[in-house]
Amino acid sequence: MKIALFVLFAVLNISGGIIQKGVKTVVTIQQDQFLINGELTYKGRYWNGHKIEGLLFNSRMVQGVFDDQNPETRDKFKYPDTGIWDAKRNTQEFVAAMPSWRKHGMLSFTLNLQGGSPMGYGNQGWRNSAFDEKGRLRKLYMRRVAQILDKADKLGMVVILGYFYFGQDEYFENETAVMNAAYQATNWVLDQGYGNVVIEVANECNNRKYEQAIIKADRIDQLMRQIKSMEKDGRRLLVAASYNGNTLPTPNVVRESDFILIHGNGVNDPDRITEMVDQTRLIEGYQTMPILFNEDDHYDFDQDHCNMTAAVKSYASWGFFDFRREGESFNQGFQSVPVDWRINSDRKRGFFELVKDITGY
Repeated sequence: MKIALFVLFAVLNISGGIIQKGVKTVVTIQQDQFLINGELTYKGRYWNGHKIEGLLFNSRMVQGVFDDQNPETRDKFKYPDTGIWDAKRNTQEFVAAMPSWRKHGMLSFTLNLQGGSPMGYGNQGWRNSAFDEKGRLRKLYMRRVAQILDKADKLGMVVILGYFYFGQDEYFENETAVMNAAYQATNWVLDQGYGNVVIEVANECNNRKYEQAIIKADRIDQLMRQIKSMEKDGRRLLVAASYNGNTLPTPNVVRESDFILIHGNGVNDPDRITEMVDQTRLIEGYQTMPILFNEDDHYDFDQDHCNMTAAVKSYASWGFFDFRREGESFNQGFQSVPVDWRINSDRKRGFFELVKDITGY
């Protein structure tokens, strides 16, 4: 019998607890900066005179554990080479692509337990959720989640793990089921001992399509407090919730956040990105903490002034949202299912090359 040897890593996290497991990657926050294993990200790096250390470049990769339990819509997501949808293949190819993302300097990505719209925007009946109607975890989903989190841990990457997505919350029986889902997911992450996971409680909590009231912006702070109250070995998870594009977070969410998530969708003028960051820092309840865009579908990576560079100049992290437009080939779109997770389109290359340039990887 072979005995696997692990290098045990112990480090204090933001809440003072100690992580002791065979983990290699632990994310913490110090003021408005991210640290990995106690060291600032991109340590010492400046780009065109702008500080980069402490930022967290990321991409929206929410479909990494996608599946569709609705047989009437499942065929929409079949692979062009096989004519069938394969959830196992999707996650395997995701994991295989992760080292290439990391080599370009992208240290983080968003994964969501209820995915996102697999056809860009909107929902047309698909059923994709790691939770059942009562908020219990589906084992097959969580096995795929573990594959991704384990690989991220080995690569030194941070996972922004989303719990809820509009269009899927309607399948919960009631509010109790939503609270149970948040409890079950948080308990699972803590029990597994992951140190590289931060939580996006809900994607765009102010979206009108949410049906469960407790997920909506005016009450989601209740879920945030619930998650923050859960500890294991003296540690807890860092939490945030995002908003629709071109929208500022509300004070009740800011007060409960460990970091701020905002979206750049709908922002066509990069100067508005700068304005959003400045205005976020003035919201009631804001204390010095990281500001992070984890969704923006504006590119122009070949331009000196684009949404991504505007965020960087404001000392905010930026995240790529890539979906497949009508008529585009299979290799386009990290959001659209089936996904080709490789860096093999002009849009993807534009993002990753700019990240590599800014971070110096």
